[in-house]
Amino acid sequence: MIMGFAEDDEVWQAYLATFRQRLQDFGWTDGRNIRFDYRFTGESTERMRLAAAEMVAIAPDVIFLSTNPVLSALSQLTRTIPIVFTWVSDSVGSGYIASLARPAGNITGFHNFEPTLGGKWLGILKEIAPAVTRIGIVHVPEITANVAFLRVAEAASTSSGITVSGAGVRNADDIERVLNEFAREQNAGLIVTPSPLTATRRDVIIETAARLRLPAIYPFRFYAVSGGLISYGIDQTELVREAASYVDRILRGANPGELPVQLPTKYQLVININTARMLGLTVPSSMQLLADEMIE
Repeated sequence: MIMGFAEDDEVWQAYLATFRQRLQDFGWTDGRNIRFDYRFTGESTERMRLAAAEMVAIAPDVIFLSTNPVLSALSQLTRTIPIVFTWVSDSVGSGYIASLARPAGNITGFHNFEPTLGGKWLGILKEIAPAVTRIGIVHVPEITANVAFLRVAEAASTSSGITVSGAGVRNADDIERVLNEFAREQNAGLIVTPSPLTATRRDVIIETAARLRLPAIYPFRFYAVSGGLISYGIDQTELVREAASYVDRILRGANPGELPVQLPTKYQLVININTARMLGLTVPSSMQLLADEMIE
């Protein structure tokens, strides 16, 4: 397994615990009939490349991984070892697979988002923070899917009176600088796209957004739990349970190229009411009714 996050991150340890438990439900017990090898890379692309090379050298029966950058590193090194991904977006546009219905190679998995979510995030942020007229898309420019989110949000903004621009970040040092620059003008807000960097450094992003009084929408529940204003994204627990089912099928002889890449079917809207109050925002009653969770 190659995970694009830090080993001591409690959110992702719970993610892996769910994965291991689901495999055990299928009859795979660590130390008896299966062995797990782990690599945790955080946001470091160099560690991702090293981890990918080490994993290919081990030649496992299947590799389970998360995030676009990890898949990019690994897909360049093997076209034979089966790979099951999660927390990946735009796998066709990124060149990882031939098609969703028939990946055709050694890679399959479960998407977290499609690029169209860029427009959805924009609409939700505008609903909870109607005064926002400028939105920065916090993204990693080297991640194809992140750029796709930006382009969709730009297109969606043309009829809404909102100016959308990229807020590219490549490392931890970029985050505060880029957010400070963006907050110099009034009525600014943020859409934070999914990546190893934005997940690993989420506390910095959330704290900086709060200090600068920037309303922000995030892609996963754990951001809102950590103090982010609002999140809209997949049910990660369900995603990883489904991914374990593909690993089980491959271990029993299935061809990954014949297992269709699955799109998400369940999304969660989570609102942090305390953060909304701190920003002076009133959460519309219609949004409260739609929310899956309200954090006080």
